[in-house]
Amino acid sequence: MFNGKYSKTLTVVLIIVIIAIVGLLIFFGIDVYRRYYIETAAGDAVEEFKDKVNQITSGNTQENTILNDVAPNVNLNSLYQNDTTSDGNGGSGVTYMGYEVIGTIEIPAIDIEYPIISDDQASINSLNVAIVKLYPSTIGLNEVGNTVFAGHNYRNGTFFSNNKRLEDGDRIYITDLSGERVTYEVYEKYETSTSDSEYMNRDTGGKREISLTTCTDDTSGRLIIWAQEV
Repeated sequence: MFNGKYSKTLTVVLIIVIIAIVGLLIFFGIDVYRRYYIETAAGDAVEEFKDKVNQITSGNTQENTILNDVAPNVNLNSLYQNDTTSDGNGGSGVTYMGYEVIGTIEIPAIDIEYPIISDDQASINSLNVAIVKLYPSTIGLNEVGNTVFAGHNYRNGTFFSNNKRLEDGDRIYITDLSGERVTYEVYEKYETSTSDSEYMNRDTGGKREISLTTCTDDTSGRLIIWAQEV
């Protein structure tokens, strides 16, 4: 009788262990697949954005040559500041996961390059798939003042998972709809509470700066990175 009860108990334990192992394999499998899918889709969106920007800037260069010949005193930048994109409505015409791509972010120190999308509310859906321009509400990038970018910390190397490894002097590159690729240099890193938003509208003294925000590894706070144009 004792042996019979022992065998049943052992069988139950083995079943529980097997179920736990299968569950872990499924969990990690889904995580690996999600990472692969997002990384592949993000890479494709970045390349498509670059191709589109190249087409736009090439076309603008040809138009600039003609305009310079016809009207050498015309301010060309003013002509293109509201029409630097392919759809004529202030956007790139490149979509990614249902969102319009407004630029790209590249951080060599942590080996990432992602499309940037605009979402004033930084919804769960948008943060799940890309880097989000959170502040200010205008679509433009590389503007004077502080521009805030939000990204998830999945603790798996994607998005802003490795922002904690960034140090003073590391470079961040932001490419906007006009094709301008601006270099920013990290000069501040700190943790704060999830309710702190003072860093968003901070005074930059008339300079172009960016802030990166993500969760800390234990999700109890926020990790903030400041970088200034160099």
